Amino acid sequence: MCRQCQTNPVYEFTNKRKLCENCFVRWFEKKALYTIRKFNLLNKGDAVGYKKGSDFRSVVLKEVLELIAEKGRIQLAQKEKYDKFALPITTDSAAYEIVSGLINGNIKNLTKFFPVYKKTIKPLYLFLDKEVLLYAKLKKLKFKGRKEKNEKILKFINGLERKHPEVKRAIVNGFLKIN
Repeated sequence: MCRQCQTNPVYEFTNKRKLCENCFVRWFEKKALYTIRKFNLLNKGDAVGYKKGSDFRSVVLKEVLELIAEKGRIQLAQKEKYDKFALPITTDSAAYEIVSGLINGNIKNLTKFFPVYKKTIKPLYLFLDKEVLLYAKLKKLKFKGRKEKNEKILKFINGLERKHPEVKRAIVNGFLKIN
Protein backbone atom coordinates (compact mmCIF):
# COMPACT_ATOMS: atom_id res chain seq x y z
CA MET A 1 0.00 0.00 0.00
CA CYS A 2 1.05 3.55 -0.68
CA ARG A 3 2.41 5.01 2.53
CA GLN A 4 0.72 8.37 2.01
CA CYS A 5 -2.79 7.57 0.79
CA GLN A 6 -3.20 3.82 1.45
CA THR A 7 -4.04 2.85 -2.16
CA ASN A 8 -2.46 0.25 -4.42
CA PRO A 9 1.14 1.12 -5.33
CA VAL A 10 2.51 1.43 -8.86
CA TYR A 11 6.17 1.89 -7.89
CA GLU A 12 8.45 0.57 -5.17
CA PHE A 13 11.79 2.11 -4.30
CA THR A 14 14.76 -0.02 -3.27
CA ASN A 15 14.08 0.92 0.36
CA LYS A 16 10.64 -0.77 0.00
CA ARG A 17 8.74 2.55 0.09
CA LYS A 18 5.74 2.34 -2.24
CA LEU A 19 3.84 5.04 -4.12
CA CYS A 20 0.44 5.01 -5.78
CA GLU A 21 -0.21 6.60 -9.16
CA ASN A 22 -0.95 10.13 -7.91
CA CYS A 23 1.85 10.13 -5.34
CA PHE A 24 4.34 8.88 -7.95
CA VAL A 25 3.43 11.65 -10.42
CA ARG A 26 3.73 14.26 -7.65
CA TRP A 27 7.09 12.77 -6.52
CA PHE A 28 8.39 12.72 -10.11
CA GLU A 29 7.51 16.35 -10.76
CA LYS A 30 8.97 17.50 -7.44
CA LYS A 31 12.20 15.59 -8.14
CA ALA A 32 12.43 17.16 -11.61
CA LEU A 33 12.17 20.61 -10.02
CA TYR A 34 14.71 19.57 -7.38
CA THR A 35 17.14 18.48 -10.13
CA ILE A 36 16.77 21.84 -11.84
CA ARG A 37 17.44 23.71 -8.58
CA LYS A 38 20.27 21.44 -7.41
CA PHE A 39 22.32 21.80 -10.58
CA ASN A 40 21.14 25.36 -11.34
CA LEU A 41 19.95 24.26 -14.77
CA LEU A 42 17.55 27.12 -15.43
CA ASN A 43 17.17 30.77 -14.55
CA LYS A 44 13.92 32.70 -14.54
CA GLY A 45 13.14 33.93 -18.03
CA ASP A 46 15.45 31.50 -19.86
CA ALA A 47 14.44 30.52 -23.36
CA VAL A 48 14.83 26.74 -23.47
CA GLY A 49 15.12 24.72 -26.63
CA TYR A 50 14.71 20.98 -26.99
CA LYS A 51 14.60 18.45 -29.78
CA LYS A 52 11.17 17.01 -30.37
CA GLY A 53 11.27 13.25 -30.29
CA SER A 54 8.84 10.38 -30.05
CA ASP A 55 10.72 8.19 -27.56
CA PHE A 56 9.58 8.13 -23.94
CA ARG A 57 12.50 10.24 -22.64
CA SER A 58 11.88 13.05 -25.13
CA VAL A 59 8.14 13.09 -24.48
CA VAL A 60 8.65 13.27 -20.71
CA LEU A 61 11.29 15.99 -21.10
CA LYS A 62 8.78 18.05 -23.09
CA GLU A 63 6.14 17.48 -20.39
CA VAL A 64 8.52 18.62 -17.62
CA LEU A 65 9.57 21.71 -19.58
CA GLU A 66 5.93 22.58 -20.28
CA LEU A 67 5.16 22.21 -16.56
CA ILE A 68 7.86 24.77 -15.75
CA ALA A 69 6.80 27.05 -18.62
CA GLU A 70 3.19 27.04 -17.33
CA LYS A 71 4.44 28.55 -14.09
CA GLY A 72 6.01 31.37 -16.10
CA ARG A 73 9.58 30.50 -15.13
CA ILE A 74 10.88 29.76 -18.65
CA GLN A 75 9.90 30.11 -22.29
CA LEU A 76 10.02 27.17 -24.66
CA ALA A 77 12.06 28.35 -27.63
CA GLN A 78 12.61 27.66 -31.31
CA LYS A 79 15.68 25.64 -32.29
CA GLU A 80 17.91 28.65 -33.04
CA LYS A 81 16.77 31.10 -30.35
CA TYR A 82 17.49 29.65 -26.91
CA ASP A 83 19.58 30.34 -23.82
CA LYS A 84 19.76 26.68 -22.82
CA PHE A 85 19.13 23.44 -24.71
CA ALA A 86 17.57 20.51 -22.82
CA LEU A 87 18.53 16.91 -23.56
CA PRO A 88 16.61 13.79 -22.46
CA ILE A 89 19.55 12.20 -20.62
CA THR A 90 18.63 9.96 -17.66
CA THR A 91 20.71 8.19 -15.01
CA ASP A 92 20.67 5.06 -17.20
CA SER A 93 22.03 6.81 -20.27
CA ALA A 94 24.57 8.82 -18.24
CA ALA A 95 25.81 5.69 -16.42
CA TYR A 96 26.18 3.90 -19.76
CA GLU A 97 28.17 6.76 -21.30
CA ILE A 98 30.39 7.11 -18.20
CA VAL A 99 31.23 3.41 -17.98
CA SER A 100 31.63 3.14 -21.74
CA GLY A 101 34.00 6.12 -21.74
CA LEU A 102 36.06 4.64 -18.92
CA ILE A 103 36.28 1.20 -20.50
CA ASN A 104 37.11 2.56 -23.95
CA GLY A 105 39.61 5.08 -22.57
CA ASN A 106 37.66 8.05 -23.84
CA ILE A 107 37.59 10.11 -20.64
CA LYS A 108 38.20 13.46 -22.35
CA ASN A 109 34.61 13.59 -23.61
CA LEU A 110 33.03 12.61 -20.28
CA THR A 111 32.58 16.22 -19.14
CA LYS A 112 29.65 16.58 -21.52
CA PHE A 113 27.76 14.07 -19.35
CA PHE A 114 27.55 16.37 -16.35
CA PRO A 115 24.03 17.75 -15.72
CA VAL A 116 25.17 21.08 -17.21
CA TYR A 117 27.64 21.29 -20.06
CA LYS A 118 28.02 24.71 -21.68
CA LYS A 119 24.45 25.61 -22.75
CA THR A 120 23.23 22.02 -22.56
CA ILE A 121 21.10 20.92 -19.59
CA LYS A 122 19.70 17.56 -18.53
CA PRO A 123 16.54 17.92 -16.36
CA LEU A 124 15.94 14.13 -16.23
CA TYR A 125 19.49 13.43 -15.04
CA LEU A 126 18.53 11.95 -11.65
CA PHE A 127 15.80 9.62 -12.97
CA LEU A 128 16.10 5.98 -13.97
CA ASP A 129 14.61 4.96 -17.32
CA LYS A 130 11.99 2.84 -15.57
CA GLU A 131 10.82 5.91 -13.59
CA VAL A 132 10.63 8.06 -16.73
CA LEU A 133 8.77 5.31 -18.58
CA LEU A 134 6.28 4.85 -15.73
CA TYR A 135 5.66 8.61 -15.58
CA ALA A 136 4.97 8.64 -19.33
CA LYS A 137 2.50 5.77 -18.97
CA LEU A 138 0.74 7.25 -15.93
CA LYS A 139 0.37 10.66 -17.63
CA LYS A 140 -0.86 8.82 -20.77
CA LEU A 141 1.77 10.51 -22.93
CA LYS A 142 2.07 9.23 -26.48
CA PHE A 143 5.46 7.76 -27.35
CA LYS A 144 6.98 5.08 -29.51
CA GLY A 145 8.50 1.97 -27.98
CA ARG A 146 12.08 2.21 -26.93
CA LYS A 147 14.85 0.55 -28.84
CA GLU A 148 17.18 -1.46 -26.65
CA LYS A 149 20.87 -1.22 -27.39
CA ASN A 150 22.37 -4.65 -27.72
CA GLU A 151 25.82 -3.88 -26.37
CA LYS A 152 28.01 -5.72 -23.91
CA ILE A 153 28.55 -2.68 -21.68
CA LEU A 154 24.80 -2.04 -21.40
CA LYS A 155 24.16 -5.71 -20.57
CA PHE A 156 26.95 -5.54 -17.97
CA ILE A 157 25.47 -2.44 -16.27
CA ASN A 158 21.92 -3.81 -16.35
CA GLY A 159 23.15 -7.12 -14.90
CA LEU A 160 24.86 -5.25 -12.07
CA GLU A 161 21.69 -3.22 -11.45
CA ARG A 162 19.60 -6.40 -11.14
CA LYS A 163 21.97 -7.89 -8.58
CA HIS A 164 22.81 -4.62 -6.83
CA PRO A 165 20.06 -2.03 -7.11
CA GLU A 166 21.27 1.59 -7.12
CA VAL A 167 24.47 0.80 -9.08
CA LYS A 168 23.51 3.20 -11.87
CA ARG A 169 22.90 5.96 -9.34
CA ALA A 170 26.20 5.14 -7.64
CA ILE A 171 28.05 5.45 -10.96
CA VAL A 172 26.49 8.84 -11.66
CA ASN A 173 26.94 10.10 -8.08
CA GLY A 174 30.60 9.04 -8.10
CA PHE A 175 31.06 10.80 -11.42
CA LEU A 176 29.49 13.99 -10.03
CA LYS A 177 31.97 14.01 -7.15
CA ILE A 178 34.93 14.41 -9.52
CA ASN A 179 33.65 17.80 -10.68
